[in-house]
Amino acid sequence: MLMKAIKESCIAIIVSSEDYASSKCEKGKNELSKSSTNKHESNFRKDSEKVKRWKKALSNASNLSGWHLNDEDESKLIQEIVKRISSHLDRAPLHVAKHLVGIESQVVMLKSMLNLESNDDVVMVGLWGQGGIGKTTLVKALYNSTFRQFEGSCFLANVRETSTNCKDLVTLQEILLKDTLLLQQRLEVSNVDKCINIIQCRLGRKKVLLILDDVDDLRQLNALAGEGNWFGDGSRIIITTRDKHLLTCQGIYQDHVYEVEALDDSQASELLSKHASQTHQIKIDLVNGALNYAKGLPLALEVLGSLLCGETDDVWESTLMKLSRSPNKKINNVLKISYEGLDENEKEIFLHIACFFRGCTREYTKKVLESCNLETTARFEILVKRSLIRMESNILEMHDLIQLMGKDIVNQECRGDPGRRSRLWLYDDVDEVHVTRKIVL
Repeated sequence: MLMKAIKESCIAIIVSSEDYASSKCEKGKNELSKSSTNKHESNFRKDSEKVKRWKKALSNASNLSGWHLNDEDESKLIQEIVKRISSHLDRAPLHVAKHLVGIESQVVMLKSMLNLESNDDVVMVGLWGQGGIGKTTLVKALYNSTFRQFEGSCFLANVRETSTNCKDLVTLQEILLKDTLLLQQRLEVSNVDKCINIIQCRLGRKKVLLILDDVDDLRQLNALAGEGNWFGDGSRIIITTRDKHLLTCQGIYQDHVYEVEALDDSQASELLSKHASQTHQIKIDLVNGALNYAKGLPLALEVLGSLLCGETDDVWESTLMKLSRSPNKKINNVLKISYEGLDENEKEIFLHIACFFRGCTREYTKKVLESCNLETTARFEILVKRSLIRMESNILEMHDLIQLMGKDIVNQECRGDPGRRSRLWLYDDVDEVHVTRKIVL
């Protein structure tokens, strides 16, 4: 029971008494080791291996950082220890999610990628995937299972939203320093460059865990984790983003990039069931319809499950029918962020693919779009790196909800008048516009 309690404790306090090295315990203080091991050598001459183990344990103990009570006031030392421990206990785990499905195995994989056993250098890892895929949930779970292995840790959430200008970046830098150094209050710094120097100076020898969640601009990385040598050996920097190219620019290459993928059918069914807890059995075809709509996207499963929680079959059916025509606003707003970060040429290409070219070959789509004066050579790759499209055996593909988001952007150009939209793909809309224009003529 004692060993189990020690292993599960956040903090262990070892008190070495004056006669500690002579006891049956394995570790003692360095200044006591010589006289004590001499005594052990005398008593255990026949068991030299046991004495060697004691010597090694005593040597290891002497290298541990701690406090020495010489002729000082014992109460003051105790107060200092309590203060230090209290600051470490303030590093609480993060709330992850109401229901966790398919997370544990991914955390194990990421831990392997981080190589946490090594303190030889600084490791940077990137988590990449489309909006709503569960990057933040996963990295929170990873943080909770590892942060106590580091001298300092910081989870910077929503970096994209909270860094619209240089002043915001300074605020994030100040939070980084406060959390990793366990400061009582934030340092006040005048500009980004000055704070970079402080980060390098204060954290250059400290083993830290830093997580930058939802990064979308290289200037954010340059201000918060520009280079690995800003931090001490053994540090781990984890970045989540929708833009794979940012990770490449940061020097994080494929072997340290983890693509967060959609849940498989079994996991998706479990997550939907947890959020849409029912007191009665829902028709299997309606459940399958909901799963088909979400296509393994955790955000969609959570939102859809919450909408349908406790509802009747009729409500399930009408909700799914409505969503097939118009996307859910909460889901759509998350997915739309990736689109809004594109330039005008890229937006045009994405909307064309969403409305007309999903399932077509890359070559055919390229030929058609370039005839419309759209530059596609590098743009397809940008859309892939932004997690908006994917290539499957040279075929252009995308998640159903991303396609629905693209079509909704076009519909919003003029919802009541198809003739004023930039694109038409439904037969009824085309027929309506044709008839209207024929009458006008």
